[in-house]
Amino acid sequence: MEGRDYYVIQLQSDEIELLVSKNTGRHYATLRKCWMSTTFDEQTCKLMLGKKMPGTILKEQCDPYSFVIEDTGEEITLNHRNTYSPVESEEGKVIGELQEA
Repeated sequence: MEGRDYYVIQLQSDEIELLVSKNTGRHYATLRKCWMSTTFDEQTCKLMLGKKMPGTILKEQCDPYSFVIEDTGEEITLNHRNTYSPVESEEGKVIGELQEA
């Protein structure tokens, strides 16, 4: 929407994922993260800090795209993205409650 502020929130999993570096062959620990669009204003986004949502962050295949690693400036090609998947009831409603971290 032109002329209006637009906010997204970054979601982060609670589960540590252990991976092996393609460059060094060494193990490292990471957390899955993804971004979610919102209809929130800035104040509401700030209230979301530290909250937990029911669901999980899934690794989803997609068309290849270029990505620059901020810390190193290295450009890599990825063919996946992380997406949020809510825990749903049979009626399709999100279940669970937001909880303090």
